Amino acid sequence: MSDNNYAIIQSGGRQYRVAEGQVLKLGTIPVGEGETVDFDNVLMISNGGDVHLGAPTVANAKVVATVMSHGRDRKVKILKFKRRKHHMKRMGHRQDHTMIKVKSIVVGEESK
Repeated sequence: MSDNNYAIIQSGGRQYRVAEGQVLKLGTIPVGEGETVDFDNVLMISNGGDVHLGAPTVANAKVVATVMSHGRDRKVKILKFKRRKHHMKRMGHRQDHTMIKVKSIVVGEESK
């Protein structure tokens, strides 16, 4: 994984900085384990000194990744408490996620 070659992609309303070979945890993607997924919303690509900026996305660019696994994060505990009112409410939440491994960053190749 090189610091000079990276891309910024958008997935699920969030932006991620990715490089080849990187393992990343994203929001749930409806793709089976072991399958490949293409991210077409590439906002920026840096290839050493060569930088491609999108307006809003880079034309003919994509990031190819493999889905490694699906899972759930640790539980986030929520406590609502009102003093002197005899009120306390406890809740919890576990967010679903997908682990991916970035295979390649492709620039300038025509889509088929």
